[in-house]
Amino acid sequence: MIIDAHIHCSGKEKADDVLWALDQAGVDKAVVLAPFLSGCYSMHNGDSLRSANRYLARLIGGHDDRLIGFAVVNPALDNASIDLRDAYELGLRGLKMVPAGWYPYDECALRIYETASELRIPILFHSGIFIDGKSGRYCRPVFFEAIRNYPDLRVTLAHLGWPWSDEANAVGLIDLINGIAPDNSQFRFDISFGAPPAYRLEVLKKAIAVLTPGLLQFGSDVFLPCSGKLIKSRVDDVSALLDQLDIDRKSRQRIMGGTAAAWLGVK
Repeated sequence: MIIDAHIHCSGKEKADDVLWALDQAGVDKAVVLAPFLSGCYSMHNGDSLRSANRYLARLIGGHDDRLIGFAVVNPALDNASIDLRDAYELGLRGLKMVPAGWYPYDECALRIYETASELRIPILFHSGIFIDGKSGRYCRPVFFEAIRNYPDLRVTLAHLGWPWSDEANAVGLIDLINGIAPDNSQFRFDISFGAPPAYRLEVLKKAIAVLTPGLLQFGSDVFLPCSGKLIKSRVDDVSALLDQLDIDRKSRQRIMGGTAAAWLGVK
C-alpha cells in the first residue's frame, strides 16, 4: 500500500479528479490538507481558514476510505481551538500547522496541542526552511520538543526539517533509544521535498540509519489540481533514492505506506 501523506488542496480541485490522479500514480490513500496558500484562503485570516476547512470536508465527503482530510488552523488567531473542534465535527481527522509568527512552544500552540490530544488526531507540521522566502526561524525541529508534554499526540515533521536534518534526527531518536516502538513514538518525519538534490541522498541515508524506516513516511507535497503523472514522479524519485541506498523491500513498504498507516490509524 502506498499512502501519500502530504498533498495540498488549492480550492480548485474536484474529488473525482483527485481520485483519478491517485489511481494514475498508484497511490492507495492520501492525506489532503485544507487550502491556505492560494486564492481567497489565507493562514492569517480565521474566516478564510474556516471556509477552507468546510471546503475540504465537502471534497472528501463519501471518499474517506481514500482521502483523509487535515484541517488547518492558526493558533495565533482567536478561537483556533474552537475551529479545530468544528473541523473535527465536519469529518476532518487530522491537522496541519505551519509555525509562522509563532513558535511551537508558544502558549497559543500549546492550547491547540491540548485540543488535538483530546480529540486524538495526528498533526502534520511544516519544519525547516521555507522555499518561498518566509523566515524559517520558527520551524527548527528542536522547538517541537514541547509536544512531549502531550504524550497522546502523534505528529509528523515535514521535509526532515532541512536544513536542520541532524537536529530532526536527534528529536526523533529520543523515543527509539528509550525503547519505544516506532508505532508508539510521538514523532515521525516525512521525506517530501526539503533538501535540494545535492543533499538529498545523504540526508535520507542518515535519516534511515538513525530513525529507521519505522519513523519515515512518503509525502509528495504536490498542489492540487495536478496530474497523476506528477504524483508518480515524486514516488519514482523516492524509489530511485532507495535503490541507490539498497533499501530492502520491507523497509520500502514501511516508508511508502506503513509508517503513515500506523500514524493515521488506517488499514
